[in-house]
Amino acid sequence: MILKRTGKSRFWKEDTFGNLQFLKSGGYMKKLRIGHLSTMYHTSFILMGMDWLEKAGIEPEWKLFGGGPAIVRAFEDHELDIGYIGLPPAMIGIDHGLQIKCIAGGHVEGTVMIATPEFLTLEECRNDRTLFLNQFKGTTIACPPAGSIHDVIIRNCVKEAGLENYIDVLNYEWADMIPEAIADGEIKVAVGTPSLAIVAKRYCDANIVIPPERLWPDNPSYGIVATCDMIENSPETLLKFIELHEKASLFIRKDTEEASKLVAETIEIIDADFVNDMYKVSPKYSAGISEDYIGSTMRFVDVLNELGYISKKLEQKDIFDLRFVKELQL
Repeated sequence: MILKRTGKSRFWKEDTFGNLQFLKSGGYMKKLRIGHLSTMYHTSFILMGMDWLEKAGIEPEWKLFGGGPAIVRAFEDHELDIGYIGLPPAMIGIDHGLQIKCIAGGHVEGTVMIATPEFLTLEECRNDRTLFLNQFKGTTIACPPAGSIHDVIIRNCVKEAGLENYIDVLNYEWADMIPEAIADGEIKVAVGTPSLAIVAKRYCDANIVIPPERLWPDNPSYGIVATCDMIENSPETLLKFIELHEKASLFIRKDTEEASKLVAETIEIIDADFVNDMYKVSPKYSAGISEDYIGSTMRFVDVLNELGYISKKLEQKDIFDLRFVKELQL
């Protein structure tokens, strides 16, 4: 295994070409503290339902969080080794000095906008985004936590339309509370994950008004982020995890019905049809990091800066460590 890097560690050695190789003896730790969300299309729920990690010699310690910003805070408190997280909150953490990097992809285009039946879809507004957003003047758009990818996307949309003074964005620390707010009539419009869209459709008579590919093409809805300490000292563990993360992604893509059954059995409070419908909203699952994934991520730099979330112009090398996905040819 060969990965290029700078600096040295007791778990790496140089070959004759100046590249760095993993030392095979004791180059990983068995216990892995993993931060995850309730987002059901993440591979976390596949890996929880299977014994793949354990068979690979990894003892996972799963920790549930309400949103990406909470996972960033857990990284800051040294509670996690890796996390399932949208890239914008990770970028905010990096800007603030947090030593983490995105080492694998997971999914793109995971933000949808939903609304109750009295509102028109983007398509019904002739795909005119400003005309579409104008119908929400005087309303409040519900959204996952401040600094989440959903929050950044919708605030940018409202800002670009010049409607910041006419449309409020209300952040929920736990996005799972948004459907209840819609059902109670407190909220009529929201942005969030495909899971939110299916819950809202089933129980709140709400529909998707902007599909995920129209809100922000190729947006990095989540990736796998690891501490630089893990990258430095336990690269073999990360490599094994990413390999199984991709196996789970392939399972979702190729055998969606069986994956849906497994997730439903793992979570226990929803049925397989719900999971299947959710998977189909935006079926773009992969552990790889494509050029489009990187390009879309870098577009967030200026937006995060304009919204006041970050103060520096982050570069690709500040956010990504591509050596693992390159090694696995993802």
